[in-house]
Amino acid sequence: MTDSTPPAPAPPNTASGAAAGSSGAPRSRWSLGELLDWTQARFAELGIEQPRLDAERLLARAIGCNRITLYTDRDRLVDDDARARFRELVRRRLAREPVAYIEGTRGFHALGLELTVDARVLVPRPETEHLVDWLLEDTQGREHAAILDVGTGSGAIALAVKHGRAHFDVTACDVSPDALAVARDNGTRLGLTIHWVDADLLQGVPRPPDGWVAIAANLPYIATDMIAGLAPEVARHEPRLALDGGPDGLRVVEALLDQIVETDALAPDGAVYLEIGFDQAERTAAMLRARGLAAATRNDYDGIARIVRGRRPPA
Repeated sequence: MTDSTPPAPAPPNTASGAAAGSSGAPRSRWSLGELLDWTQARFAELGIEQPRLDAERLLARAIGCNRITLYTDRDRLVDDDARARFRELVRRRLAREPVAYIEGTRGFHALGLELTVDARVLVPRPETEHLVDWLLEDTQGREHAAILDVGTGSGAIALAVKHGRAHFDVTACDVSPDALAVARDNGTRLGLTIHWVDADLLQGVPRPPDGWVAIAANLPYIATDMIAGLAPEVARHEPRLALDGGPDGLRVVEALLDQIVETDALAPDGAVYLEIGFDQAERTAAMLRARGLAAATRNDYDGIARIVRGRRPPA
């Protein structure tokens, strides 16, 4: 496996690849359907997980249409400029750059947030939506609450909570100035007011007088020696600072829990919500209980415990 970037590809020009004119010469014009089918095959050969969907998204972006048009206008010929744009997008995907980075956006949550994302931040995942759902359920009916998103990245959690609970006071922090810049831009574009803080976990984040009703955190949780074996989209392109959780994957999570206890960060009956790895729920729950918090878990779409909540007892 190499990190080198492949040259921009061109569709095959032989009969076996679909492609000669009546004279036998290479054909320079391709239909939407032909480009879509050819690209899907290339992506599948490389082992890309969703070759058809990725091909659709990139071709639709290059053409400037929605994905359904690729099928309703399947025989439409693609001009040279659009094909050149498409070839560049395909080149980036063949280098295993995430589609979200290529497009520059990623939708998040049923609330319909469209977030700007690039290589400064992790691509928001569906698992994180479960964390948001749980937090919103637990805070249903509250007239006021102070909420903190630690390690905000693109701002996905903080912005989703603010969108769902406009009257809440939401703060978000990150140790990466680059990530915080992305989050701020997302907040401005979405018209959502968040208190953005450049901070390493809780250090430098002002504690509300009554404590935080909820602290949410999608922190690095991949063990250091496991990162190289992740999908190339993650290992090569996503920020290592947002991935590396130390030797056991839970170093940063444990540091946050220690700070929560040391600073008395949670309000009475407040809770911390943690996204963790597929095999970390039991260890995380044990860490919560050791610090006097009642632990509970929630499964992702695959039935795997990926969100752990630690609740402080009422006063």
